[in-house]
Amino acid sequence: MPLPRPTPPTRWSSKGGPTHDCRSEANPNARIGALHRFDRGLDVPRRRRVRAALSGGPRSGKLSHPHTAEGVHLGAAFLTGSDPIARHGGRVLVDQLRRHRVDTIFTVPGEAFLPVLDALCDEPLIRTVTCRHEAGATIMAEAHARLRGEPGVALVARGPGATHASVGVHNAAESSTPLLLFVGQVPTGQRGRGAFQEVDIEALSAPLAKWAVEVEHPEHLSQVTARAVRVAREGRPGPVVVSVPEDVLAGQVSAPDAPAAAPPSRPAPGREELTEIRSLLERSHRPLVMVGGGTWNADAARALTSWAERNHLPVAVSFRRQDFLDNRSPCYIGHSGVGIVDSLAARILQADLIIAIGTRLSDTATKGYTLLEPPNPKQTLVHIHVDPKELGRVYQPTLGICAGTPETLAAIAATPPLSDRPWRDWAAAARSDYEATLLPPPAPGAVNFGEVMTYLDSRLPPEAILTNGAGNYTLWPQRYYRFKQYGTQLGPQSGAMGYAVPAAVAAKLHHPDVPVVAISGDGDFLMTGQELATAVQYDAPIIVLVVNNGMLATIRMHQERTFPGRPSSTDLDNPDFAAYARAFGAFGATIERTRDFPPAFEQAVDSRVPAVLNILVDPEAILPHATLSEVRRQAQTG
Repeated sequence: MPLPRPTPPTRWSSKGGPTHDCRSEANPNARIGALHRFDRGLDVPRRRRVRAALSGGPRSGKLSHPHTAEGVHLGAAFLTGSDPIARHGGRVLVDQLRRHRVDTIFTVPGEAFLPVLDALCDEPLIRTVTCRHEAGATIMAEAHARLRGEPGVALVARGPGATHASVGVHNAAESSTPLLLFVGQVPTGQRGRGAFQEVDIEALSAPLAKWAVEVEHPEHLSQVTARAVRVAREGRPGPVVVSVPEDVLAGQVSAPDAPAAAPPSRPAPGREELTEIRSLLERSHRPLVMVGGGTWNADAARALTSWAERNHLPVAVSFRRQDFLDNRSPCYIGHSGVGIVDSLAARILQADLIIAIGTRLSDTATKGYTLLEPPNPKQTLVHIHVDPKELGRVYQPTLGICAGTPETLAAIAATPPLSDRPWRDWAAAARSDYEATLLPPPAPGAVNFGEVMTYLDSRLPPEAILTNGAGNYTLWPQRYYRFKQYGTQLGPQSGAMGYAVPAAVAAKLHHPDVPVVAISGDGDFLMTGQELATAVQYDAPIIVLVVNNGMLATIRMHQERTFPGRPSSTDLDNPDFAAYARAFGAFGATIERTRDFPPAFEQAVDSRVPAVLNILVDPEAILPHATLSEVRRQAQTG
């Protein structure tokens, strides 16, 4: 039975104040931060009030940046003039980050960067979030960057810290997200000796990052940091890894700080290129727009909506980029990523013109390079991307344009709408195909996860943020939840498990007044589930849905397709996830029937603390449209 339509959603609101773990005699009266919560009048639980009082300060809150004509007000210690005062390298690094308006640093502390921690102790404009694993720290920094539109910052220690953090670095590269990872390194005098936890950070990070560098002198810290910010933001954004030896951070520096890196300047299409796009559209009968990539912002999303709707153009979004266009728009026709529906795949194959904006037309966006035929697609292809290396990398475009996505959409949205649009019926049919996929079919077992998603689609406000990790369970929110505005979907382009919970924590810290729901599989959740402790510590009441089917479903599905009836190493004997949550001081409940979800979700909302809903799903529910047994039988019969 479908779930009843929920009552109008509760207004999600919170209060917050400046946050910092360090307190000094100069700040003895720091306010205790209020719990980010639904506005239903319940005070912070007594246990948490006592803990906050005993800790001497707040654990959560939004930050505001007072500005001057030159930028952020930086205080007496910030140096730009000709009368330098000696500072240690840790202070220089923090001052330079503050000069670039960094507001949050995610870290797992290490002795290799004690001077940085010392500088952060009395830095009121940068919030320090202590994470429980370095992968969690870099994932949080990457998610923070995507929501804020500026580089995220993570700080970890050498060897084990850097290797743990590499998961987030790789995802930032795949997601085109600007990320700065600072790694405390062994002293320069011990390099090459096999010192404790020594790793060549540059060699380790170079294949993953846009730039990997080690700072050799304290005087270089400021300039290297400014360059790292510029490299992370320019062109196709991505991660930069900076290795900083202990003695460089401890060394004294008298030089002034480097100027802040200028905002990136990206090219826009020229008049001739815009005219050519218009000419191709005028000759087309079945055009289709494909969008994706990592250089988007809210203005770009609005421009896309304006251009597409004025010209009745069907738009398909790339893998986990569904928030680029309101899914309720008549022009939205679905996503072309993993789990693409057959009707949309057929539309892309039938199109006579593809206008690809921002997307690299990667493996995941093209169903393994089958929706367009490499190297010369049958469809006329306009490919617009900010990185010239992506133009012609897989597909030879009819028209290739090196330009930024926001710049492209602003320019193209400013052109007059076409007077003749013979594709209107084609576009309307594509939209009808999409709408036909929104009703979940019956599912095996007592929980229909598709109906859970349609409930959330009606229950949550448009600004709600959904995060997910990796696994077959992500197909349900991608198909049955409609993303309604830009900046509301966070998922790993790299396919990394463990993304959902850290990303949700970062989202809730950045947007405390917005509901944040993390969706994890049972295997995915325990990759980074310990970051639930971070959510509790910093009063970030995320709600985590754990889709518990007792197996690594994606691998099991591939096993049944390749070696039917011979599963191996994919069964999971899980803990009680609800009890696990309660052990952290979070809310926990187990869902055994579809109809139990709405009241449990409301209880999680009312708890005003982080929550985990352990949803028991039948292992047969392997795909939205097929059971595990059906997958096996199809493989056995060929």
